Amino acid sequence: MEFTLNQIAGMLGGEVRGDGNQKISMLAKIQDAKEGQISFLANPKYEQYIYSTHASAVIVQKDFQPKKEIQSSLVLVEDPYSSFTVLLEEYHKMTSFQKTGIEQPSFIGEKTTTGKNIYRGAFSYIGTNVKIGDNVKIYPHVFVGDNVIIGNDVILHSNVKLYAGTRIGNNCVIHSGTVIGSDGFGFAPQEDGTYKAIPQLGNVIIEDNVAIGANTVIDCATLFGDSTIIRKGVKLDNLIQIAHNVEVGKNTVIAAQAGISGSSKVGENCVIAGQVGIAGHLKLANNTSLGAQAGISKTITKEGERLIGYPAIDIKEYFRSYAVFKKLPELNHRLRDLEKKIENQASETIETVDNGQNGQQ
Repeated sequence: MEFTLNQIAGMLGGEVRGDGNQKISMLAKIQDAKEGQISFLANPKYEQYIYSTHASAVIVQKDFQPKKEIQSSLVLVEDPYSSFTVLLEEYHKMTSFQKTGIEQPSFIGEKTTTGKNIYRGAFSYIGTNVKIGDNVKIYPHVFVGDNVIIGNDVILHSNVKLYAGTRIGNNCVIHSGTVIGSDGFGFAPQEDGTYKAIPQLGNVIIEDNVAIGANTVIDCATLFGDSTIIRKGVKLDNLIQIAHNVEVGKNTVIAAQAGISGSSKVGENCVIAGQVGIAGHLKLANNTSLGAQAGISKTITKEGERLIGYPAIDIKEYFRSYAVFKKLPELNHRLRDLEKKIENQASETIETVDNGQNGQQ
């Protein structure tokens, strides 16, 4: 990547303060950046580095007022962090979409169509009647089952597995080891104590602009014609389990080791932290935030709830409860001391009464 600072500012809707014609070829952290690189300043605690950085340019807030002289050129924007993210995305696209052509050995089935600028890595397998859009990158050892549809500008990293009937939208990135469309966990208990597998006949739909981390599994729906759906803009971390017939609303983010049980519906713009567990057949309202290891056992109807714990409760209530909980050993010790004092006082009272009675005799 090599752009002039003026080109970068135009891309970000920003303004250059300094030499707009200097060339930028790399992105870097502000404390480590060198000449020819661009960085950003979003957190005030890193301001010290802007006065000593060797970066050719730094992206800063429009109202930034330096306290000392700065050697780097500046790009003034509304949101430095978001602007730097835009550059990272562009750099990622340039590096990730460079590959083209077909490596051998690889296999492609009958009635399968592919768009322009396709890359198919060695040992990849593409089934029959598959439709693949433009600029799709299929890395080695990827499996694409029959009747799969893949949109434009999709990256399937090594060892991704797409079961038959899966649909992938545009601008999606799916990382290594992810399995999409595998059987849901459906078994019917029998009278003799065994379990009979229930055929899983539906599919999975991944909408546009979805990112899926490594070793995540998304199960297909149970019935033919039904779908497990990941709406547009969803971001999934590594090692996530999404069961059959689940629907995840648009722009929701889910961190690693979370699990969503069958037929649950997650709203839009939700934040689900690591190791969260959501029981089956529940609904989460839009803008719900679930803290790490939260356990959800009932439907959440109110939008904007922030919950944590198991069973999950309001985060403020949880921390008030925790403030009491961590004092329980001390409270228990005090309670035992009080019990001993009461016992001693009772013993002394009985002894006094007994002595008085003996004296009267």
